[in-house]
Amino acid sequence: MSKLAGRKLYYTINAVAGLAIFFFGYDQGMMGGVNTSPDYVRVMKLGYSTYEGPSEGYVATITEPTRQGGIVSIYYFGTLLGCLMGGVLGDRLGRIKTMVIGSLWVLFGAALQCSAQNIAWMCCARIINGIGTGYLNAIVPVWSAEVATHTSRGAFIASEFTLNIFGVVVAYWLEFGLGFIGDGTSQVRWRFPIAFQIVPVLAFMACLPMMPESPRWLIKMGRNTEAREILGRLRSDDGSVEAPRAQREYEEIVATVALEKEHASRNSYIGMFFGRNDGGLHIARRVQLSIWLQIVQEWVGIAAITVYAPTIFAEAGYAARKSQWLSGLNDVTYMLSTLLAVVTIDRLGRRIGLWWGAVGQGISLILAGAFARLLKDHPEKASEYGGAAALFVFMYTAIFGATWLTIPWVYPTETFPLEVRAKGNAFGVVGWSIGNGWLTLLNPVMFNRIGENTLHVFGAINFLSIPLVWAFYPETANRTLEEMDYLFMSKSPFVWDEEDNFRRMKEEAERARIEGKAGGPSEVVDVADEKD
Repeated sequence: MSKLAGRKLYYTINAVAGLAIFFFGYDQGMMGGVNTSPDYVRVMKLGYSTYEGPSEGYVATITEPTRQGGIVSIYYFGTLLGCLMGGVLGDRLGRIKTMVIGSLWVLFGAALQCSAQNIAWMCCARIINGIGTGYLNAIVPVWSAEVATHTSRGAFIASEFTLNIFGVVVAYWLEFGLGFIGDGTSQVRWRFPIAFQIVPVLAFMACLPMMPESPRWLIKMGRNTEAREILGRLRSDDGSVEAPRAQREYEEIVATVALEKEHASRNSYIGMFFGRNDGGLHIARRVQLSIWLQIVQEWVGIAAITVYAPTIFAEAGYAARKSQWLSGLNDVTYMLSTLLAVVTIDRLGRRIGLWWGAVGQGISLILAGAFARLLKDHPEKASEYGGAAALFVFMYTAIFGATWLTIPWVYPTETFPLEVRAKGNAFGVVGWSIGNGWLTLLNPVMFNRIGENTLHVFGAINFLSIPLVWAFYPETANRTLEEMDYLFMSKSPFVWDEEDNFRRMKEEAERARIEGKAGGPSEVVDVADEKD
């Protein structure tokens, strides 16, 4: 593996990172089937099961939805803890070692989960598993972003999220198939799917020792010779450290590290959150952008559609098995739609993707909610209205997969300085954990109280996200990680002022490079300050 260079190395790293992202998707999708397993419901004391005939087998009825939701949502408490722990270790120990540590947490948590005998055991196991997932969520996207080129960074990470949704698909169909074993009451139906997550994690761990460390982290730690060698392998097919692209990128990283080492006091999470001593780099602004983009990602409706889609399919008159088939087909559509993100995320940019995604998702949710209402009011037209509601469910998940699924994960990996990049991405995972955990508990209450109008609420939030992105989220596509400081060193948080600052500082940096000075932002900080 050490001899790989150029595209071969690039795609190998992409595939290895994809194993971790596949696990992440599988782990999320897995609990949907586990929650409907009669034996799991019995062991965790969540309800009871009734025999529905040879075609359906035993079907679980949940009488303790709060307890069931608590088991699911406590996982996100673990991811919140894990991402904060992983962010610290990722910046101290490096990306590779931290991913190994996170994988060990996952293996331990998975082993405990698949052997759980009661709810307390299961909750502890879910927290441990969540900690490991938080580690990987905080570090794997950062590692991917730091080895990718600036022109394909978004596509590099977006392609990994195709594997993420493939994990959801595998989890769904595996559990669907296991439901046919015997009369459906076997404990294999839920213990085996939980244990299966160990397979991709073991494969991921086996590959990590052969993977190159992030060259940016190596330069930060003063290991410049190793970094130059890895950059040479990444940016040229022959692995030459003298390749022009590798040399230019190396010089930019070195200059940026020199700037950032002047502000070591902002290293802590608290310092980052409040922007203490950040030398005008406005770290706190970047933290807020990362947290809220991930929270809004959950509030644009994906969790609601996941919860409510089976209900729509059932009310449309489809039998239980056919509803399950439709839900599985919806997941397949979801996975295929992520391929559109791979193609468009760098070509169209992050902002346009979020805009058109919000418009399409908002329309789809409002229409799905409207037809779901008509379906209730006119059950005699179940096939017409139910089919229309199902169509807009499919449309929503396809648009989400092409836009809002990937961009909120890519954005935090790009916007933070190298010195605190792992911790910065951890804040994004904090936002994701808050948004997911919150809605896991809130969605059942909303659907119980206001029914399909819940979809209208999330549809409106999609449209409200458009001015938020327009005003506060600058474009990061096709810009190097070292150039991001040019954007965020603007004193104003508004996009138009940040773009003006970027152009001015970019010109100063280019002028300094031509005159023989270092080409990174460290050389133009004083110039920018003087002009301000």
